[in-house]
Amino acid sequence: MRMHTKISLLIAAVLATSVSGAYAQKMYSRSNAPIGRAPGNDHPIGGYRGPGFGMPGIILAVPSMVAPDQPYVDDNGPPPRRQRNTQRRARTPVVSEDFVPNEVLIRFVVTPSARQIATLQRRYRLARIDSWTSQLSGVTSYRWRIRDGRPVPAVVRTLQRDTLIASVQPNYLYALQEDAGKAELAPAAKAEPTEGDPSQYELGKLHLPQAHALAKGDNVLVAVIDSAVDADNAELAGSIAEKLDVVADRAGPDKHGTAVAGLIAAHRKLMGAAPNAKILAVRAFDKGGSTTDNIRKGIDWAATHGARVINMSFAGKHDDPALQGEIAAAYGKGIVLVAAAGNDGPKSPRLYPGAYPQVIAVAATDANDALAAASSHGDYVAIAAPGEKMLLVGLHGPVVDSGTSFAAPLISGIAALMLQSDPALTPDELRAILQKTAKDLGAKGRDPEFGWGLADAFAALTAARASVASTVPVEPANTSSGAH
Repeated sequence: MRMHTKISLLIAAVLATSVSGAYAQKMYSRSNAPIGRAPGNDHPIGGYRGPGFGMPGIILAVPSMVAPDQPYVDDNGPPPRRQRNTQRRARTPVVSEDFVPNEVLIRFVVTPSARQIATLQRRYRLARIDSWTSQLSGVTSYRWRIRDGRPVPAVVRTLQRDTLIASVQPNYLYALQEDAGKAELAPAAKAEPTEGDPSQYELGKLHLPQAHALAKGDNVLVAVIDSAVDADNAELAGSIAEKLDVVADRAGPDKHGTAVAGLIAAHRKLMGAAPNAKILAVRAFDKGGSTTDNIRKGIDWAATHGARVINMSFAGKHDDPALQGEIAAAYGKGIVLVAAAGNDGPKSPRLYPGAYPQVIAVAATDANDALAAASSHGDYVAIAAPGEKMLLVGLHGPVVDSGTSFAAPLISGIAALMLQSDPALTPDELRAILQKTAKDLGAKGRDPEFGWGLADAFAALTAARASVASTVPVEPANTSSGAH
């Protein structure tokens, strides 16, 4: 009896310990406690629920234990091999409006060998989609697909530990900044322009007819990184210098890209800000928007094809190191970069690329010089231009639309006028002139709604021409001839 009693007590103690240990591990894995590591094992244990790569609400699941001899995979790897449960739960890709849910962009410290590429693919369960080298920045980037639906932030964190990798990030998403409203004509400006359509109130507001008496942007190359431009549109006849399509599908012309190009270079019934400028039409957007990779390719192509101005009527929510690198390289080449400030209103976060210091971010105003309701506020806003209820070049005739998408190309057009007058203007000099000659709106001085105020094309162009005149050396009078 005593022997049976001792055995029973021993079995009961073992069972109690096992159940207690299993319960504690389960509760820990569901807590918000920091991720820990098992002794002698580099793989994390426990769990973490919290923001991942700036994305609140992403739940990152990690295995509770990995055998020390199991190869390191990542912090969202498969169950330990010793588990006999053969049922596999299907992985659900993280759906995000901010980045492609199953892709990462990688830049290596040195060019990897074929063997290193194969090892990386196997170790991190990736598949290479493509790679390309920017002629502008000299950076080679690789785009990879995550083969098993793991969350992008988890994969990014894992890859950051690899010493072969210089940088890794999501392939961020960007959206065109139009705010479609009712199809109604915009009210005409009080002083009707002498060119274009009377409903183009922006012409009078920006003093463009007076500016066009001095310059029309003759042959200045302005790149439009957008959706597809209708190159056969009568309003843009002869304006499209070259085209590039970096999107996989081959859809036809789109209203947004066509409208943006028209605001720069229309010259028939409607009038653009720089009617004699030439457009480098880059199709980087489809119906789903665009990505870091596609936009970088567009900037690179535009820069290497002679663009003096790059218009970017789109915005994204994340600081994007890969895109910023390309923008900085273009800026270093003397290219003027203009972007929509965004349509997120008074509580807008900083939006990119407008928030980068090399970029002129443009807010939108209406026919009464009030800020458009949707126009984003922020310390990065540099200047304002009309963007509310704009009469635009459409695919089948004029259309009306609103958004900072349509304010930005007006500034790009004004930049083209200034560069015709003074081709040597640097991006900083051009920005300084735009700001100095703007009509102050809102609070005195620069403010987060209008920046430095409403642009004035005539005043800016006059200042640019005066700057040229002041730097032209005066030749000494010829005193070697004449009457004695």
